[in-house]
Amino acid sequence: MNISKAKKLIAATMLGAFAISIPVAANARIHDPKVETRSVSRGGDDLNSQTLNMMSGTIPLPEDEIFDDDFAAPEPYPVKQTVSTNDTSIIGTPMATQQQCVRYLLRNNPNPIINVSAEEIVAYYYEEGSREGIRPDVAFAQALKETGFFRYGGDVIPEQNNYCGLGTTGGGVKGEFFSTPRIGVRAHIQHLLAYSSTRRPTMPVVDPRYGIVRQAYGSRTLGTWQDLNGRWAVPGRYYGQEILSMFRDILIQ
Repeated sequence: MNISKAKKLIAATMLGAFAISIPVAANARIHDPKVETRSVSRGGDDLNSQTLNMMSGTIPLPEDEIFDDDFAAPEPYPVKQTVSTNDTSIIGTPMATQQQCVRYLLRNNPNPIINVSAEEIVAYYYEEGSREGIRPDVAFAQALKETGFFRYGGDVIPEQNNYCGLGTTGGGVKGEFFSTPRIGVRAHIQHLLAYSSTRRPTMPVVDPRYGIVRQAYGSRTLGTWQDLNGRWAVPGRYYGQEILSMFRDILIQ
């Protein structure tokens, strides 16, 4: 076994151990809140606890660092076209254009703190989301909610390229680092896929928590953005509804 594979094996073993054995702090955060509105706390012995019990504060991953040694791309998966704003499915196709997403971001924050342009970050969401069958316009709305329109202000810092609060648990724990904005977007999309489908991603896994979610859910999946309430964010009572509201605002730009 070469050194790279050995490191991955050790990391995987440690992740599994942490998912089982580490206690959860009573008022820990899961993911960064939108700075202006959301406070997130958690507790309990459910799937959320398993997700939170992962290792945090990791070093940035190089772009070619992946978690699939024997990766084989799955067959193309047919995705039903999204045709109504009343459709709340996580899986689907975009309704908003990339230009509408850019305008919505810049209207709310003319100076977003991103390591690429507004146009580039939106393009990454459309490329990565469309590849995996995740609605990219709604996923982008989720990123805006999590980062406060890329103002940040919580535990995550812009240099992490972490747009959905992966690995944040509060108390200054910054969560995951990703080597580039594209890899950060890919991890976000793969995390959504882990919740919403039993399909393997079409690209090698870069989301360190993908396997934990899939192992915990087994054959079960979440179908709608509202199903993320209390799971992606805790208590997150209206978490999915707020994301969908932002998505609908994007459509009128």
